Amino acid sequence: MDPILIVFLVLVVIVFIILISSLKIVRQATAVVVERLGKFSRVLDTGVHIILPFVERAYTPISLKERVADFAPQPVITKDNVTMQIDTVVYFSVTDPKLFSYGVDNPIRAIENLTATTLRNLVGELELDETLTSRDTVNSKMRAILDEATDPWGIKINRVELKNILPPKDIQDAMEKQMRAERERREAILKAEGEKRSNILVAEGEKEALILRAEARKQAAIAEAEGTATAIKMINEANPNAAYITLRGYEALKVVADGKSTKLIIPSEIQNVAGLLASLKEVVGEDKKD
Repeated sequence: MDPILIVFLVLVVIVFIILISSLKIVRQATAVVVERLGKFSRVLDTGVHIILPFVERAYTPISLKERVADFAPQPVITKDNVTMQIDTVVYFSVTDPKLFSYGVDNPIRAIENLTATTLRNLVGELELDETLTSRDTVNSKMRAILDEATDPWGIKINRVELKNILPPKDIQDAMEKQMRAERERREAILKAEGEKRSNILVAEGEKEALILRAEARKQAAIAEAEGTATAIKMINEANPNAAYITLRGYEALKVVADGKSTKLIIPSEIQNVAGLLASLKEVVGEDKKD
């Protein structure tokens, strides 16, 4: 084979390799930092780019997606000198690939250390009970502090969460006993409230029953009085004669006599039995004449 042809083919292969190596394809949600002769040149966005061979160098693509960093538990001392283990979860994203590449060495490690120190400062101002009940407050303050501190690194802190808060074993046991006592107290209160309500309902029922019975007696008395008044009115309208009245008095005397009382008080109008009999005789006589 001709040596010139061989050299030509070698040159073509070399040029092809150089062209291929000059092409840089950047994937979606990533960015690539390019240096020219060791100095920052530009940031390549999503798409196809050409870099100068032997002059420019493209670094490893940087993900622009949100990341999650789950840090190991850190010993933290509260204001009332209780040592707790708290682990945190940080959600962040890269907003400036240049600052992310040149701002700090090992950004994840830097965020972890910054998170630990910030957490100690915040929890050190709170007592145990406040720490357990103020997670949202601690999360918000940590996010603001970390976001401001990592801004020169091209990092945006989106969210910070306290994942677990673990007090010492003896304090956990004491808290469990306290919660158990609180539950028992609430149960006793609910039971007492139930019994109280039941007694109130029973008393209200008895009260209503008494009112209804009294109302029934009242209505019965009214009805009886109205019946008596009606009877008296009818008798008055009938204009009964003396004989009829005397006869009714005799019937009333019989009812009184049939009672169990040992002492009777007879009205003066019917004490004279002879007069009563005479009146009866007149009544019988008048009936015959009629």
